[in-house]
Amino acid sequence: MRFNVAQLIKGSAGEARQYDLCEKIGNLDPALEPLSPLEGRVTLMRTSQGVLATGRLRTRLQVECRRCLEPFSMDVEYHLEEEFVPIVRIGDSPLDSVALEEIDEALLIDAEHTLDLTEVVRQALLLEESQAGVCRPDCAGLCPSCGGNRNLEECQCDATPIDPRWAALQAILTVEPESQERSD
Repeated sequence: MRFNVAQLIKGSAGEARQYDLCEKIGNLDPALEPLSPLEGRVTLMRTSQGVLATGRLRTRLQVECRRCLEPFSMDVEYHLEEEFVPIVRIGDSPLDSVALEEIDEALLIDAEHTLDLTEVVRQALLLEESQAGVCRPDCAGLCPSCGGNRNLEECQCDATPIDPRWAALQAILTVEPESQERSD
């Protein structure tokens, strides 16, 4: 996901190039489990400050269900829109170092005029993964008492709610008979 943008930076503002993307992202991050390559079309457009990267990227990730914690596959579509700033202008005149310190390092175009989308895409996919939903709409989730997966088997835990005003009496009823005999 690296693009040489030297010719684009030499051009005038508004000039654009389009690239079709089909990248294997298995080694992008250990926390990500991609099931398909990252695909889409990326447009790189020259701006007054640098290069604006836009596009729609899609892939399929294996994620964890929020309710039952079982793995499932999820289609992810990401809208890319980031402006990248060159460290060095064409002609080797350096940019203002103070301004560069304020820019996220992932959004810098290196001295060889290479724009790298890898970190931006990695962050976006991690964010999408963290917002993963449920494996299916009727997912029953885990039992709060025993932790069993209620999708796989019927839970035998007592699910009747206890009125908090009676909780002290419930504690007396659950005391083991041996400890009651000793207190007598």
